[in-house]
Amino acid sequence: MTLDSLFSIFSAYGCKKIFVKSLSPNDNSKNQVYLAGSFDILNVFPIKEIVADSSGNWERDRFKASVDFLWITEEGNLSPAPKSQLILYPKYPEIRFSGFLQKSENPPSGLMTIRLAERLLFLAVTDHGQILGYVAHPDSSLATDFNSIKELEEYGVFKVYEIQSEKVAKEELLNQLQRIHNLGYIESKRLDKDGSILQCLAPNCGGYTLEAELGITPNGYSEPDFLGWELKQFGVSNFLRTQSAIITLMTPEPTGGFYKEQGVVEFLRKYGYPDRNGKEDRINFGGVHRIGVLHPLTNLKMELIGFDADIGKIKNSDGRIALIDDTGIEVATWSFASLLKHWNKKHNLACYIPSLSQIKPERKYWYGNKVTLGSGTDFTLVLQEMAAGNIYYDPGIKMENATKGTPKTKRRSQFRIKSGNLGNLYKMNEKLDLLNL
Repeated sequence: MTLDSLFSIFSAYGCKKIFVKSLSPNDNSKNQVYLAGSFDILNVFPIKEIVADSSGNWERDRFKASVDFLWITEEGNLSPAPKSQLILYPKYPEIRFSGFLQKSENPPSGLMTIRLAERLLFLAVTDHGQILGYVAHPDSSLATDFNSIKELEEYGVFKVYEIQSEKVAKEELLNQLQRIHNLGYIESKRLDKDGSILQCLAPNCGGYTLEAELGITPNGYSEPDFLGWELKQFGVSNFLRTQSAIITLMTPEPTGGFYKEQGVVEFLRKYGYPDRNGKEDRINFGGVHRIGVLHPLTNLKMELIGFDADIGKIKNSDGRIALIDDTGIEVATWSFASLLKHWNKKHNLACYIPSLSQIKPERKYWYGNKVTLGSGTDFTLVLQEMAAGNIYYDPGIKMENATKGTPKTKRRSQFRIKSGNLGNLYKMNEKLDLLNL
């Protein structure tokens, strides 16, 4: 295998960046491979499922996250390693890679079972969320050729070789957003999976219209919207005042508690309230719920269980966000494990764009010239903002035909933030005027 042929294989599978670590003697199948000292590496390497592995002892608590990992063989073929997983230790925090040799038909066992310094581990993510890996002996010509490349960027313990330049992608995104802003009001629309333009008449068409203008079609694999960037548009009434807009960050369903165990109908009957606008036979559950504050309508309080806000660390792998009633019952819970996966899927590079809308004579959107770019997030930053009250739960759950006929329910669990607090979620922030590029 030559370096050029290895890079060609990565490129053929749609990889945009190659992350290369010089392995220490302890980086092997017995001791696991150290990848990072923070959870933001999950923004780079996608996970399939994540589960808590709790012993009740903070020293040993951890998360296990399965990944779709395949080795690149010397012949240029792919050898799946189905037992591969990332081990997340919240105490430190620390992330390690394990199980990468088990059940793989042609793994590099000779290099990954030994204690040899300066082996090179190459990792990259395909355009379908698979992780490809290759390991080179330190004395190989491939390793020598890679080590001769100068001025590579660094990401934690990795050197990063860019196949698709992130700088070029960012410039293209900003140029496209500038073009779209200059169009003024755009007729509401969306694209189907074949790229055909369809009408979009619903109130939430602002995101669909922006995606359609950028040529983004729906896809089955959850990945960032445009050249590696996740796009979040949000409605405002004035382009000069964009700091107090409400943005929905995520809409995960509860993973535990009364809601999960008994179902949404019983949850609404027990904890909901009659529609406040007088709509007959309708029960609602809504309102802003913040950590530590009793909500006057639902009589529930949100708590962060297993997170220490003073040190900014998860202390229990079975930690969770919980809605709790006055008897101590956990009415609805969201496990940290499920939210870790939810948050880190698409938030490493995010662009927030304000929009104006008009309804008559037809629905249209105009996208603003002042955008916010955020890069480098970590789920613990989300929990910190939640502990501070800046991220809150604001559900829109309802049941019609509550006592007559067949109940009809709508579920929407929303975690929201004011646009002015977005910067706290990212390690790097930029506020740019598209008219001054």
